[in-house]
Amino acid sequence: MNLSLRKRRGRAAGGYSFAEVLVGSTLTLFMSISFFALIDTSTDMMRTARENVRATQIMVNRLEGLRLYAWSQVSDPTLFPTNFTEYYYPAGTNDGTAGVLYTGSVQVASAPMSPAPSYATNMEQVTVTLTWSSGNVLRTRQMSTFVARYGEQNYVIQN
Repeated sequence: MNLSLRKRRGRAAGGYSFAEVLVGSTLTLFMSISFFALIDTSTDMMRTARENVRATQIMVNRLEGLRLYAWSQVSDPTLFPTNFTEYYYPAGTNDGTAGVLYTGSVQVASAPMSPAPSYATNMEQVTVTLTWSSGNVLRTRQMSTFVARYGEQNYVIQN
């Protein structure tokens, strides 16, 4: 039986140098921080997109409501309010989970047409503007449509 021990020459068996461990740890740390920053950014982008969609829903709701008003009622602020508030989640107003508060205004003005055609006095432009605070950023969205004296509302409600 021969029990001779052989010595290895060169590097230590299977070990890493301090420099290799330092570089690997730095890369792992950088990748971890980047991953969590990506999650945070994507969450903020998703929240902003949802708030924008809700703002669009509110504005479309107001403008589509115009179809139910007669021509004489569109300019009447008692029937068609010029200022309003809505919440991101209206059902949550009772338990405090309503979320973002949207404040809006409605402006009714004569339709901007140049040169003015003969029917210009029978048209109005309605603009809905919404503002809300998202984090520390004040956001504003605006949507406009035209209403005609002899338009669709005459078929819904007789003047």
